[in-house]
Amino acid sequence: MQHADVDSEIDPLDLRRAFGRFGTGVTVITTRTFDGTRLGVTANSFNTVSLEPPIVLWSLASKSPNLEHYKSAGRFVVNVLALDQIELSSRFSRPSADKFAGVAYSDGVAGLPVLEGCTASIECVVINNHVVGDHVLFLGRVEKYTYQDMAPLLFCNGKYIEATVISPPAAPASPVSASAVAARAAC
Repeated sequence: MQHADVDSEIDPLDLRRAFGRFGTGVTVITTRTFDGTRLGVTANSFNTVSLEPPIVLWSLASKSPNLEHYKSAGRFVVNVLALDQIELSSRFSRPSADKFAGVAYSDGVAGLPVLEGCTASIECVVINNHVVGDHVLFLGRVEKYTYQDMAPLLFCNGKYIEATVISPPAAPASPVSASAVAARAAC
């Protein structure tokens, strides 16, 4: 078992391994620049914040070459990848001249790319962004969403994984008192 505490120096790579134990969904966050260029980046930092009003968040590394584009776009789409979209996750996780080449998408409510075949797509307007450590946190108000009943792509311990439905264990039988047994026997 590995551990670190405030009295020892935290190794960022080792801490990343600890963070990696938390399984997440895989998303591609898309937007458009003012000149119409489509952008997309793979992110597993997506999370819900509020239902009323509907607010979500995601984060992008401060060193990302696309950071200023996402900040100035004012909108983004969270595309929650389906189990069969590993190739899309890989494509949008690395630099490329045109990540959208050959990718099926439609224009969403504000003209942003909404990837086809995703388990969910959530179109948002940015309500705020904050520098937090080595990342910028984006908060977005949901304007439109769609979803399909299909398995999501998941990521844990540096690997893509598949969810399995499990049943919770049966509740233990409630203890029966001796007087209750005697009362039943008397009937």
